Amino acid sequence: MLEILDLGTREYREVWELQHELVARRIAGEISDTLILVEHPPVFTVGRAASRSVPSEIENIPCWAIERGGRITYHGPGQLVGYPILDLRARGRDLPRYLRDLEDVLMLTLADFGIAAERCPGLTGVWVKKRKIASIGIAVKRWVSYHGFALNVSVDLRYFRAIQPCGLDGSIMTSMAEQLGRSLELEVVKPPLVKRFRQIFESL
Repeated sequence: MLEILDLGTREYREVWELQHELVARRIAGEISDTLILVEHPPVFTVGRAASRSVPSEIENIPCWAIERGGRITYHGPGQLVGYPILDLRARGRDLPRYLRDLEDVLMLTLADFGIAAERCPGLTGVWVKKRKIASIGIAVKRWVSYHGFALNVSVDLRYFRAIQPCGLDGSIMTSMAEQLGRSLELEVVKPPLVKRFRQIFESL
């Protein structure tokens, strides 16, 4: 049974530390699979694929070097971040499949809002009209997943232009609000996303 842990708005470091705690508990069999949903204050995170030293901050926003895959990205208000703490042994220890399943969750959620999203060959994440609307970066410890996905709902896209998100030009990023031409609250997006997540990950 999947547990949903909705944290509202929390600082990045607090949730990063919580993930480590929950991963250890999931490995030990003390908890069931869990999906953390959260919105972060502005923060940049840099994954293992980054090739240079990580600054302590960018434009006065903190920057953290973390253990997920991928390069640099931005998290901030208006972005729905999901951290699945899942035992992937039950899913065949198949990381490519896990990434595609996360993309499916996001594409189905976007379709619920009338947004036609797709994959981009050779790249991880979800795209709309050749612009990236959701990013994915994961880590796995003893076949338990952590880190996860970030869906741009109504996030301020200007912050992406200060970096090369996932190694791409910052101007390539988009959001649900931009695609729909109207403001959108995270609380409206959470229920469809949870529904789609259960549809994909509880259907073994």
